[in-house]
Amino acid sequence: MDGSTYVEYMKIALVCVMWYLCSASDNIIGKVVLSDFPYPMTMTMIQLLTTSVFLAPFLPCVGATKKGQYDRRYFFVMILPLAFGKFISSVSSYISIWRVSVSYAHTVKATLPLFTVILAKLILGENQILTVYFSLIPIITGVGVATMTEASFDSVGLASALTATLCFSLLTIFTKKCLKETGYNHLQLLVLISRIATACFLPFWALADLPRIIHNTEFLNSGKVIQTMVLLFCDGLFNMMHNVFAFTVLALVAPLSYAVANATKRIVIISGSILILQNSVTPMNAIGMLIAVFGVLCYNKAKYDQHQLAKRQQILPLVHSDSELHHHGISHMPHSKSDANFLKNGGIAHLNGTSPPPLANGHILLRDWQGSDEGITLIPVASHTPTEPTARGLTPVSSSQQVQYGNPSSRLHSRSVHHV
Repeated sequence: MDGSTYVEYMKIALVCVMWYLCSASDNIIGKVVLSDFPYPMTMTMIQLLTTSVFLAPFLPCVGATKKGQYDRRYFFVMILPLAFGKFISSVSSYISIWRVSVSYAHTVKATLPLFTVILAKLILGENQILTVYFSLIPIITGVGVATMTEASFDSVGLASALTATLCFSLLTIFTKKCLKETGYNHLQLLVLISRIATACFLPFWALADLPRIIHNTEFLNSGKVIQTMVLLFCDGLFNMMHNVFAFTVLALVAPLSYAVANATKRIVIISGSILILQNSVTPMNAIGMLIAVFGVLCYNKAKYDQHQLAKRQQILPLVHSDSELHHHGISHMPHSKSDANFLKNGGIAHLNGTSPPPLANGHILLRDWQGSDEGITLIPVASHTPTEPTARGLTPVSSSQQVQYGNPSSRLHSRSVHHV
């Protein structure tokens, strides 16, 4: 391994570690804050506001300056629904980690491939290969086992986690479509939809959460207001950096490597939350989580194989090769390497100027290619150099130097030139 490759690997490893730390910190801090400050919409607004304000000046540093073009109709049809989905998915995610443990919430979110396959079929009409469908079985099994053995199970938390996963799946599908159609940089699009979501849902937050916070005297008199505000700000920053590092990893590695890194990130979040928050986990609950994560890895590998298969079919289409030249219209005479087959079908008579037998023009070496539209020219290889007529004083070649067409034992050859 040379020095440049080693530096590249270290760069990827460092970005992945920062990605894992930011994602785990976002979830753990969110759980801590929601325990004393149960306002998921407020946390979502802080997250969107942080991304809107602090990410935009950072974009030129990472070369994310490309802005796309869209008309008024496209704004209402695509951009605005993306902002709405961003808000709903974030609120649902925070409700899930508020009502249930972080480890269980992320185990439920492992069902993302299931929603992706279903929605891709319903919306885009995409079909998957058989191994992709089989990979969904351990995901469903693992989530089912974890749900039945979850100590802090809550139906609202489960429904919120599933809603967040559904919204994330829809965002994944339509964000890719939007990036392709508008030419936006992914981080620029993130800033745009964050700003739109902040502007659209700020009145709802002012009507729903703000009065409840103002009248929550228990929280205001607990002495944790400043601490909570600092944690809210840190949570917003960690969420913003989580998105930046996620897109950076996606740009540095192959899709399969990114999918594996994303599954590893989920393991880090689950493990970190169990260790730091001291969640009670039974052995069967842990087994269910591991089965679900294993299913995600299998799904990622199956999707990668499907993409590679589709790519090979586009680059190298299936071609039927026929060595007997049937595609040249020679159905009655197989291609042969022997001189006997050539001589048997009128080669001598044809070359001597006599009328060839009916099948003579069927042989690959005897066909009249000059008038053919198949783009092939046969160039005979002579064993002598042609000379000028003897009238100019040149000595004719001897009979031993000429091609002995009348000698059946002479070997006949030809070169084929395909005009492309």
